Amino acid sequence: MRHIIATTFGVCLFASLAFAQTKVSLKDPVGDDDGPGTYTYPTDPVYKPGSFDMTSFEVEEKGGEVIFRVGIRVPVEDPWDSKSWGGNGFSLQFIQVYIDTKPDGGFCEGLPGLNIQFKEGQCYEKVVLISPQPKERLHSEVQQKAGKLKEAVVIPKATRARGKVIEAVVDAKDLGGPLGKGTGFQVIMQSNEGYPDAKDLLTRKVNEYAGQHRFGGGSDYDCDPHVMDILVPPAKGGKDEIEAQHEALAYTCDPNNPNAGSRAKIPMVYP
Repeated sequence: MRHIIATTFGVCLFASLAFAQTKVSLKDPVGDDDGPGTYTYPTDPVYKPGSFDMTSFEVEEKGGEVIFRVGIRVPVEDPWDSKSWGGNGFSLQFIQVYIDTKPDGGFCEGLPGLNIQFKEGQCYEKVVLISPQPKERLHSEVQQKAGKLKEAVVIPKATRARGKVIEAVVDAKDLGGPLGKGTGFQVIMQSNEGYPDAKDLLTRKVNEYAGQHRFGGGSDYDCDPHVMDILVPPAKGGKDEIEAQHEALAYTCDPNNPNAGSRAKIPMVYP
């Protein structure tokens, strides 16, 4: 009897430890940091080529914590000295990780300033903000601008940059518990905007023509997705995923009625 109990306990403990150390690794092709295929970087030299080119995404569960790591093509820099204003050691990137934890329901509209929708049946319950901004600024922006979406927002307890990787740590309970089988992910690569428009949540706009601190190649009617890079299934980094991204971020605008165009429809990736 003791042998059976000990064996059962050992199996359960092993399963618990294995689950607590779940790891997901996804890839994104190099050279697709152009949104729907037309976007260009701002003209200021701080926006170095490759700064918004995501190359990998990793999720690791360790006990009660979940660690998110986003790889970028070039070393992550801090040209605006974020630590001097309470930030997290990088300046340019603003990454939003959308997570689908349930088969039905969830939010289908991206956070304010992105101009995106998620595909039907692939909506999200949580979104993790990986930003250079201090927690206080993030909390303030979310409370003022996110509306009903604020209940989905998770602000990490730690965010940092190391080499070509930006990393964030959250408590698993803030995500509703461990991320089980069937969880979907989407990573939105944007740019940190310290002086956003009144309704935008710290996102940098894409205009028709690039400016010193504005992306180009989009639309001035604010109907384009303000997104430079995303994951697309199967997220193995193949060149075919570049065209798939361009298709996912396709949009239409009606100059006479900005609300009449079609928003970009974003997929989830289910590892």
